[in-house]
This record gives sequence, structure tokens and C-alpha cells, in this order.
Amino acid sequence: MSSGPESDLETARRVVRIEREALDALSQSLDASFSQAVDAIAGCGGYLIVAGVGKSGHVGQKIAATMASTGTPAFFLHPTEASHGDLGMVRPDSVVLAISYSGETRELIDLLRYCRSHDVKLIAMTRSADSLLGRNADVLLPLPAHEEACPNGLAPTSSTTMTLVMGDALAVALMARRGFSREDFGARHPGGKLGKALHTVADYLMSRDATPPIVPETAGLRDVIQAIAEGRQGCVAVVDAGGAYIGIVTDGDLRRYMQDGREAGTAREMMTRGGKTFTPPDRIALVVDVMTKLRISNGFVLEDSKPIGIIHTKDLLEEGYI
Repeated sequence: MSSGPESDLETARRVVRIEREALDALSQSLDASFSQAVDAIAGCGGYLIVAGVGKSGHVGQKIAATMASTGTPAFFLHPTEASHGDLGMVRPDSVVLAISYSGETRELIDLLRYCRSHDVKLIAMTRSADSLLGRNADVLLPLPAHEEACPNGLAPTSSTTMTLVMGDALAVALMARRGFSREDFGARHPGGKLGKALHTVADYLMSRDATPPIVPETAGLRDVIQAIAEGRQGCVAVVDAGGAYIGIVTDGDLRRYMQDGREAGTAREMMTRGGKTFTPPDRIALVVDVMTKLRISNGFVLEDSKPIGIIHTKDLLEEGYI
């Protein structure tokens, strides 16, 4: 057997070709049973329970995770653990998705029997309708018989790729059925970059001191300086007699005001009227975009025209929003 960079590339391209052909075969093989599987999962009152052994089990764990994060409550159940008590997790309102390319995985037997005796709907993802798994399925999702990319034809390669893609297809079809949105996805991924971008200003303020630095428009120079110093945000919100926001005084505003040696005055005279503000329902992604484009460091959050919080770029950076 030859070796070296060229040979490695030839092998890689061969693997990609074979697995691509397997996916083409899978696409052509899809039929009404796919919609039946989507119907069964969409109508499930409990959990989708994914089961499989070996490489099918690893792929099954990914499918369960994808389902759970895209609006379909799901978890992975190892068939061996099911035989030792975890069958108690399988409720009549559940749907089981069992995966075995050969369809003859013996570790699935107890789970199949349990589904039959407890009237639990079973979806089978397998190559053979006449296999142990295929014969016991309520809905059969057939996988085409196709050569493995492994040179010995043994290691699961093409078969696991088809299984993974079939699982993705189910998840995406279910998302479409439910009208699953970016916001729904973000709510299930609060720790990820996308999840953070979909946070609202209200989400951001939950974990922070909600009291922003505020002075009345009649506040004198000393009071403004003190409020900025105590607020530690480099600015202060200016409000009218009714508590409504009318402007902002930043460190820069203060320095410019005092350049001419002025040692008196009111917040109204020092402030920048208006300034960019946000509301609790605004998306943090919008906030980041606006503050970046305008090159501003602060923005006050208003509710009923009154300041209830403040957003600073340094805090957005610290918390991973930028």
C-alpha cells in the first residue's frame, strides 16, 4: 500500500465521494415513512427517547441533543442500562427512536419488548425491514444499503453519516412544523455566542445592579461630579421634575464644560440632550451593533421614559457579548 501526502489525499477524496454517494442514495430513498415519523414525534406528549449501541449509540446521543436544543424534548437511553432498570424512563406517552444499521443489535431486545407490552410507539432507523428491529417498528425509517468508506468495508462510516443526516432531517422538519425561531433557539443556548446575542436588555440587567446614576436637571456641578464618581460608569443620566430621562452628562461633557474655568452651573447646561437609549425588550445584538457603530461607551435603559439601568461596553466585553 502506497503512503505519503498524495496517497492520503486520494484516500480522503475517496471517503468523501463514497459518503456523498451514500447521502445521495439516502435522499432518493426518503418516502412517506419520514412524514409518519415526524407526525409521531410531533404528536408525542412526552419525550423522544433515542437508543442505540456502539457507533449508532454515539450518533444517537447527538441526535437526542440536537432534538432537545431545537424544541423536541429528548434524551438518549443506552439499551444496556435500559435492561437494568432504566426502562422506567420509558413512559406510554413517549416515542422511542431505535437505531441499528443491521437491525439485529441484541441489546435492543428488552427495549423492543417493553415498547410492545406498554404500547410505546417505536420508530426504527435501520437498513433492513426484515430485521429484528424492522419487524418490531411502528414506523420504519429505512437506510439504504451502501458500501462503507472503510477500505475493509467494516468500520461504520457511510452508515453512520446517513444515520446522522437522517436525524438532522427529522430535527429540522420538526423545527419547521413548530415554527421554531432564532429566539427559541437562543433561549435553549443562553451560554453560547448566539444565545448571548439573542438575550434581551432585560436579561442583561437581571444579573446587574439595576440602579443607574441619576441627577435632576437642576443639580449643581458638585452634585454631578459626585454622581459620576459614585456611579463609576463615566456618566450620569439627567431627569426632569417627573423623573423622565432628558439627557446624559459624560466625563467628556464635564471636562468641556469646565474648560473655561466655570465652577457653577446645572446638569441641564452640561448635558448632551437625548443620547442613545434602549428599552428592556431590545436585543443585546442590537445594542452591541448600535454602540459599536456610534462609538459610544454607555447607553441608558428606559422604561416609561425613566432610566432603570445602564449598559457599558466594558461590561459587555467582560460578559462575552462582544
